[in-house]
Amino acid sequence: MPLTPSVFADEPTQDGMQPYLWTMNFGPQHPATHTTLRLVLKLDGERVADAIPDIGFLHSGFEKIGESLDFNQYVTVTDRMNYISPMSNNVAWHMAVEKLMGITVTPRCSYVRTIVCELMRISDHLLCLGAMGLDVGAITHFMFAFSGREKIYEIAEALCGARFTHSYTRVGGVMRDITPQVVGMIRDFLKFMPGVIDDMEKLLGQNRIFVDRMAGVGVLTKEEATNRSCTGPMARASGVTRDLRIDEPYLSYPDFDFKICCAREGDCMARYQVRMAELIESLKIVAQAIENIPAGPVNIGPEQRSVLPPPGQVWTTIEGLISHFELVMPNRGAQVPNEEAYAAIESPNGELGFYVVGDGSPRAYRARCRPPSFVHFATFPHLIRGHTLSDVVAVLGSLNIIAAELDR
Repeated sequence: MPLTPSVFADEPTQDGMQPYLWTMNFGPQHPATHTTLRLVLKLDGERVADAIPDIGFLHSGFEKIGESLDFNQYVTVTDRMNYISPMSNNVAWHMAVEKLMGITVTPRCSYVRTIVCELMRISDHLLCLGAMGLDVGAITHFMFAFSGREKIYEIAEALCGARFTHSYTRVGGVMRDITPQVVGMIRDFLKFMPGVIDDMEKLLGQNRIFVDRMAGVGVLTKEEATNRSCTGPMARASGVTRDLRIDEPYLSYPDFDFKICCAREGDCMARYQVRMAELIESLKIVAQAIENIPAGPVNIGPEQRSVLPPPGQVWTTIEGLISHFELVMPNRGAQVPNEEAYAAIESPNGELGFYVVGDGSPRAYRARCRPPSFVHFATFPHLIRGHTLSDVVAVLGSLNIIAAELDR
């Protein structure tokens, strides 16, 4: 792509001459952007003088769609917000809806949701870690990471029938209870993953080229991370010891023993190491949860008139058919108070929250999302200034930007 002189080059140099900056589009077709996001870079030779992030166009109107779909239908849209760990989005959305409606899920549902959230964290981190290596030339590391993700795809398919966009949760429960087959697959995965993590660490963790490309690059201090509203691994890599699973407990996380993974350096290497450490902690949570799943129903009872009855009841009983009819027909459905609610989870990339306003109908009057990628992408100009063009891919990969979370 040809370079053109920048119109922003208006600061004189020490010798009184005007600097000559170049403006270059980085993406949206660049392999390191991974998707439709775009960066407008202003370069002084190989040095990045400034960067303007452009959120791109992948999807449109995610939040507005929430006003025309009911609370169960909208879960299919949350899948597309972060298609790398979609079940986390499903859980966050229905936690907000259940808070609005005053619903408390069953203990078994709470455990199942915790398990799938941690599996999604592992899946998301594996993609990020693999891509961080791939962006700087480590192709084999990428293959190792994706061997673990394939196992999680197989578990998700056995659990809900879909490998990629799961739409697993429902108001007051989940689409389908966890089965002995899925439990066995998760146990096998728990035995398989430590070897993958060990191979990844041996291959790249001490690799001189990789460390030189990542250490000291894109430094974000603890104060800056707090002031810029960073959350998740990005904030914890800068020394911010905040994790919603501990600080604002939800689901069944208080029942489990795990650590918050933090670093102090705040650079790309620290963000890599925090995610690697979180893989191990997530495996610990899943191992504890899968062996202690409570008995009982996975969905709340039909007396609350908010959960769709099982298909067997709909097909064989008049009560089930009427209940299903009442819940899915327009201008009927569950009764929602004229209130508002916000609920957030510790998603793989940070705080993922949904704000929902009810008006008595089975659909949201307003639905808004607080996606971590949208917040973190805004920090990119601060992180990249003064670095070289080759550092752009390293910094961008360490942020793990999911483009569908950017488009508003």
